[in-house]
Amino acid sequence: MNPRLADAGLAIAVTLVLAVVIAADPVGRTSFGGYAFALGFGLILLVRRRLPRTTLVVTLLAIFAYYTLDLPPVGMVLPAIGALFSAAEQHRTYWAVGSAVVLLAVATYFRLDGSEPEATLNGYTFVTELALAAAAIALGSAVRLARESRERTAQIAALTAAEESHAADARMQAERMQIARDLHDTIGHTLSVASLHAGVAAEAPDAAAARPALDQVRAATSDALRELRRTVKVLRSDDASGPEPVQGLAALEPLFAAARTAGLRVETEISVASDALSRSVDAAAYRIVQESLTNVLRHSGASTVRVTARAVEGTLALRIVDDGTSARGSQRTGAGIRGMQERADLLGGTLTAHPAPGGFIVRAEIPARAGGES
Repeated sequence: MNPRLADAGLAIAVTLVLAVVIAADPVGRTSFGGYAFALGFGLILLVRRRLPRTTLVVTLLAIFAYYTLDLPPVGMVLPAIGALFSAAEQHRTYWAVGSAVVLLAVATYFRLDGSEPEATLNGYTFVTELALAAAAIALGSAVRLARESRERTAQIAALTAAEESHAADARMQAERMQIARDLHDTIGHTLSVASLHAGVAAEAPDAAAARPALDQVRAATSDALRELRRTVKVLRSDDASGPEPVQGLAALEPLFAAARTAGLRVETEISVASDALSRSVDAAAYRIVQESLTNVLRHSGASTVRVTARAVEGTLALRIVDDGTSARGSQRTGAGIRGMQERADLLGGTLTAHPAPGGFIVRAEIPARAGGES
């Protein structure tokens, strides 16, 4: 409801109730002054939200002035119910309770004074005014608590929405990084192989000698195109029915074969059971070996590379060593090395890559069951 309309409604209600009580005076007194006060008690409520304590104090003083002028009795609490309600609603509960105590104390004092026999202490009247004051304060407090509860609920909903949005952005960024790493590793490897074979074909003395190299170029570029199509299909698809199949250590042989056809001697020692690694670790190991071979082919000028993989006491240990020129090792510390380190870090492992005597070495240690998979 519009706050102004609510304030106007409360002001009208208080004014009408007091006017009815004044009109029903058992002595038969009628007073325009009494009606004027009734209107004033209502009008002061129009500023109750901005000035709750001022509204309460002015109402109390007006009640005392009302009875000083010997106007028709309307009770001590009834004219103040709007102000008491407003003070409690605006978090001025102590002021409301204190004002109610003052009103009841003053009313009790004058009833005990005995100067007006018809106004002697009446237990029923006292309890009625006490209950009226308590009800006004309790209702104001309940309205305030309900409003604060709605505000807290709205804040929690806003924070939850912001957190969900942040989590969604983080997931999207992680997916983008994963796609970037996969594309870099796969496309970089296949294009490096294609480049090497293209060089061989260019240097071949005749077409017959160049044909095998060109076949390797064709195969490598076909692999790159398949990977691009698969990635684009994943990006365009709204179907999340299941994960894409991942390549692991068991799928390394085609990489080794491609490197061998490019003139690189590849020695392998893969001592990892098929069920020893979780899917994410197996896929990361494949990508690390793939990127390492790409770097060897692209940068090192090596003639031999040795790939070792072991799973010991719940940890996968990878070691890729080549005999390439150490002086060119700085060229192998770009996005590929960062991508491998990110893969290892995400799974709780470590990866180092640096020149070694007579070549270059990549070491990785990753928990075999990382990634929350069994």
